[in-house]
Amino acid sequence: MKRLRWPRPASLKGHRHRRSIRRTLLSLVLPVMLVAVAVELALTWHTALQAANAAYDRSLLGAIKAIDGNVSTESGGLSVELPYRLLEFFELTASGQVYFRVATEDGLVEIGNAGLPLPKEPLATAVPRFIDAQYFGAPVRVGVWARPLDPADPSRRLVIQVAESTNSRNAFSRSLLLQAVGRDALSIVLVAATLALVIGWALRPLERLRREVEGRADDDLAPVDDSEIPADAAPLVRAINHHLARQRELIEQRRRFVDDASHQLRTPLATLSTQVGYALRERDAARVTEALEALKAQIDDTVRRTNQMLALARADAGPPPLAPLDLDRLAERCTREAWPLAREQRIDLGFEPAGRPVHVLGDEGLLREALANLLHNALRYTPAGGHVTVHVQADDDRVRVAVIDDGPGIPADERGRAGERFFRGRHAALPGSGLGLAIVRAIVQRHGGQFEVGPGALLADGSERGTAVVLTLPRQVAP
Repeated sequence: MKRLRWPRPASLKGHRHRRSIRRTLLSLVLPVMLVAVAVELALTWHTALQAANAAYDRSLLGAIKAIDGNVSTESGGLSVELPYRLLEFFELTASGQVYFRVATEDGLVEIGNAGLPLPKEPLATAVPRFIDAQYFGAPVRVGVWARPLDPADPSRRLVIQVAESTNSRNAFSRSLLLQAVGRDALSIVLVAATLALVIGWALRPLERLRREVEGRADDDLAPVDDSEIPADAAPLVRAINHHLARQRELIEQRRRFVDDASHQLRTPLATLSTQVGYALRERDAARVTEALEALKAQIDDTVRRTNQMLALARADAGPPPLAPLDLDRLAERCTREAWPLAREQRIDLGFEPAGRPVHVLGDEGLLREALANLLHNALRYTPAGGHVTVHVQADDDRVRVAVIDDGPGIPADERGRAGERFFRGRHAALPGSGLGLAIVRAIVQRHGGQFEVGPGALLADGSERGTAVVLTLPRQVAP
């Protein structure tokens, strides 16, 4: 029977593969320590073998010299008086069988255990040699000594060999190795425990940060205090604070949009409702037509205000997607689109191009909205017969677009507030929302530019006339 399994939730899968910093560090450090310990143990075993061989080889050399002291050639032959007590003691220290061999180098005379292996290289006179070999299938350590059989005839030499089992020296080496293993195991345990404690102590500020963030109210978007955060975690806290700042900005933008909408639409909607009610009650066709015309004008004004608020909200939404565009051509296009309104208002609308391609990085829709608002304001507030000029100028690193009119202008003491939401100067006789310049300023700031308001012209008597709104944007130099 086939069994069905419920799929594991994705959150549980992620939790299963999530690892703590403590576990990650331990999993990285411990294998490195184990490799280091393995290398250290190999070196310890090699050193222990060298130490054991050095100690036990001295014993072998002592036994060889003791046997050499009891070799006699006075009778014309070869005789050996073995030091049995020394050999018995040597067997006790070797923990195994001890072998010896005394022979002439040509092998014609041989005393002791025959067949003890010799080094493959030639023996030097009076220089001891020690080799590891097999004797009757058992591992042995063999010491070899060669000396002249007769001082008067150095061509004939006597070879003395003593061999012992390697059990004792292997046991000695294993003892040293086991001590090293125990010492290193204790070191690993101590280091791992210390590392875990130190990591836990080092992560306490992050634990305090977690408790602080979890204990916050839902609407608390204040920056996280990073004064007690470790330097390694400070970039993370700064990123969190940056994210909180963006969230505060978005919430503030939404709140501002709601406030703007309620501020700008409440009165027009109430007026629309009143006008519709008046038109429904009126029986005179002429007055109904008059009410509908007023209703149409109010609807047009409400639509414009709504579009302005949406444009302002879009400008406040965040950095726009930037693409290269020719600002000179865009300004010319916006000027051409404003010519019908200029003819209707009987205003001379002119355009002064830069005379060359002027590229900037920007959002064409937003910049077009900004220029359209500037032209609409200039044409609306400039009296009939006046002049409005769009001027484009480019430097090595900046581009300036100025919309200059000779209307009533903005007083010098009010220019600092130009661009504020819903601000309208004391010379603004026509109805409006006060959002046009606010939209322009927000768009320019989103593009990393500057928004400036000044006089359109200085007259001979020192007075000012008109308004000049200058937008300055960073220029993109063509590669």
